[in-house]
Amino acid sequence: MSISWGTIKQIAILVGPMLLPKAIGYYRSVRAAPSIHGIPIRPVPANVARALAILFITAAGFLFKSLPFFSPENIFSLTQSRLQIPTDVLFTRLSGLRTAGLTATDDILRSKINSLESRLLYLQFGPGVITDCQFCNVEDPKSYLYYALPAILGPYLYNLCILALVTSGLFIGKEGAVWRTTATLAGSAIALLEVYLVSSYHYQGNARATRLEDLDAFYWKMRIYRSLMIAAVDGVIGWVLYLSSTNRAFVNPPSTAERVETATRIVEMMRSKLNAMGIVRNTVNRDTDLRTRSQNYWVQESMIMGALMEDREVIDGVKNALENRINMQTIATDAGTYAENILGPIEADLGMNGQT
Repeated sequence: MSISWGTIKQIAILVGPMLLPKAIGYYRSVRAAPSIHGIPIRPVPANVARALAILFITAAGFLFKSLPFFSPENIFSLTQSRLQIPTDVLFTRLSGLRTAGLTATDDILRSKINSLESRLLYLQFGPGVITDCQFCNVEDPKSYLYYALPAILGPYLYNLCILALVTSGLFIGKEGAVWRTTATLAGSAIALLEVYLVSSYHYQGNARATRLEDLDAFYWKMRIYRSLMIAAVDGVIGWVLYLSSTNRAFVNPPSTAERVETATRIVEMMRSKLNAMGIVRNTVNRDTDLRTRSQNYWVQESMIMGALMEDREVIDGVKNALENRINMQTIATDAGTYAENILGPIEADLGMNGQT
């Protein structure tokens, strides 16, 4: 049983006011997560840029394919004929539009749409299925569906391969791998949706159409919808991949173990730098020439800074900063707190050692 557009609108009107605020709230929380956890925004990684380029090319290709230029012709629209027109009259009109007359495909099609039932199936499955299927017959309409399934699912399978590529951990990295399940489910869902729509389509509704404008060219509509749905899925996957890879949204905060590992690595780097600095300073102090050069540098530095601080412009600038821009009371308080935090444990240890 097919679901009408009116039913879909009624469901949307009923459920929309409840789901829309929750969706907006979820989106805002997702966008705010990086700033809450202090995760900085970064440029698009090179591997993600490749994935976005592939998705863009694929989506653009499907959008381009949805243009009427690539659509197979509908002989009823082409000849401006009603569905009930006699077969001879229909193909006489078609022959008049062909510069070289009817083709071999036209002759095959002529022999297969000589009944109303076959013409209804033509509007549902298109000219390719009607012309090429050797085992299909109007007594078994499902046979046309079985023959049409590979052509229906082909674009979706191709797009699933593209989605698998751009969400591959080997090709893209962890930035793409986190969206692999979502992309696969989305690509499969739209494929199943079209299969459901085609299989449940009430093709006999066109039998009551007495004018060309009343005909529902279902096959040609589904070609457009198919390309648009695939392009939309690729666009959404590319969008969320861009947001997550640049830490703009959909960011999972690092776990406790990861934070500990990062902090440990930073401490180790600082320790290595301090050790290197100590080695350099020890080398300078032990070498007579280097020690003399170091002392001369600091003597010269003191003289230069002393002369600089005696300059009138510098004095006025420092005075202006101290009076108008810097709160000396706050700085003094912070310095005292810092000194207490540093010297407090040392004094406590000295006191304990003195008592012992």
